[in-house]
Amino acid sequence: MDKLEMRYTLLAAKARKKMSWDDIGNAVGMSPVWVASACYGMNSASQDIADKLCDTLGVESDVAEALVAFPTKAWDEAIPQDPFIYRLYEVVGVYGETLKDVVQEKFGDGIMSAIDFSMEVEKIEDPKGDRVLLTLNGKFLPYKSW
Repeated sequence: MDKLEMRYTLLAAKARKKMSWDDIGNAVGMSPVWVASACYGMNSASQDIADKLCDTLGVESDVAEALVAFPTKAWDEAIPQDPFIYRLYEVVGVYGETLKDVVQEKFGDGIMSAIDFSMEVEKIEDPKGDRVLLTLNGKFLPYKSW
């Protein structure tokens, strides 16, 4: 089974079981954001976590093999059409250079790791309209000179 077939199998099982990412994350002892990313094929899971995911969602063991396999992290280079993803793309387009400049003023020349990284998603209730709070927490990796 490849990552794409794995993704469809896991998302179908999630829908069939009517489970949220929070439910699944709690069941396997991992962040719901990370679990979703692994199910979408963008991260690999340990054998233990892959087995727990398969048990939780009631899918066959060949799915666990695909979950453990190292992913090729690639995505469509076209501008995203989904409004939510497009708005994140827009945020990076509008504020990307600003964020880079501010981070580099504070830390020096380098990047934020997406490998040594975590992310949280919170709902902030607000009478003027609920808010989405995304927390991106990545290790700073300075560029080296040699």
